[in-house]
Amino acid sequence: MKSAKLAKTLTAAALTLTLLAVPVSSTVVHAADQVTSSSTSANSTSQTHTLKKSYVVYGAGAADKGKLSQVLAVGDDFTTLTATADDYQKYINPNDSTTNAAMVSSVSIVPTDPGSGVQVNVKKFNGDNNITKVTAQQYAMVAQMAGVTDVTITVSANRPVSGESALTGVYKAIATDGVDLNSQNTQSANQMLGATNGAIAANKDDGSYPGKLMAAVGDTTKSINQQKKQGETPTKTTIQTTLNQNLQERNIYNQTKNYTGPIINALVQFNNSPISSSKDYSSHVNDTIKNVKNSSGDIMNKAKKFLNSADGQAAQQKALSWWDKFINWLRNWF
Repeated sequence: MKSAKLAKTLTAAALTLTLLAVPVSSTVVHAADQVTSSSTSANSTSQTHTLKKSYVVYGAGAADKGKLSQVLAVGDDFTTLTATADDYQKYINPNDSTTNAAMVSSVSIVPTDPGSGVQVNVKKFNGDNNITKVTAQQYAMVAQMAGVTDVTITVSANRPVSGESALTGVYKAIATDGVDLNSQNTQSANQMLGATNGAIAANKDDGSYPGKLMAAVGDTTKSINQQKKQGETPTKTTIQTTLNQNLQERNIYNQTKNYTGPIINALVQFNNSPISSSKDYSSHVNDTIKNVKNSSGDIMNKAKKFLNSADGQAAQQKALSWWDKFINWLRNWF
């Protein structure tokens, strides 16, 4: 009787393990060839990427890296990189004459669950918010527009800086991870960073404004992507109309109408970039829109759902413990 019962039990266990072993499909693509700007070619290729592991990228001019590593929650398994002036010229502005000493803002970037989009935490250093210009919401949407998704980015600096060079570290980490980010995508995303600065500065007393603005920008890029996938190419007038409608839906049109010119131009550049036709951009940007739309302040990932966080390690340990218990349970039959 016990042998028969054991056989049934092992059969059920084998069936369970078989079901657990079935791979779950994922929209995350770790590498893709560059594609042309035609909608047919871009539609067949993902332009959106995440990471295989975690990175910390210190600015070449950053000091007190020991303290920075604590602020950026760097773990032992993070790969360490340095963002230099050459990197800034490569990924942000090829015509800029910046120096290594000016590369101060630093970032950690860790992969998160599929469907989590981009979340950004701008952390204080010794009690001071040294990222003086760029908001967490700007970083998040701009990274998404460049083709980065399903990551949590933490930004800090050991002294006051604008924070505009922090994206250099994000792009360098993605490149080191094995992905060749399309330069048209990154340049249109970088343009959006500067394009939204004026509106955000003018509404600096409204803590919810950056999230609403970047959500409206994200909504507009999503609309462009959906039209491109249907074989349509939005005109500048169409893009302007769509942006205005999204600003009205977020109840910030009156606050923004005098600052939309640069934003519309950046959206036109997005419309001309390969990612605007990418097959999975809409779903990924929708995840990031959810992250930014109701966020305010500098901390977007309050849950700290990092794969490399203490919580993530605890979850992994719990899974291992379950497996050990299962194996021990099987052994008890023999």
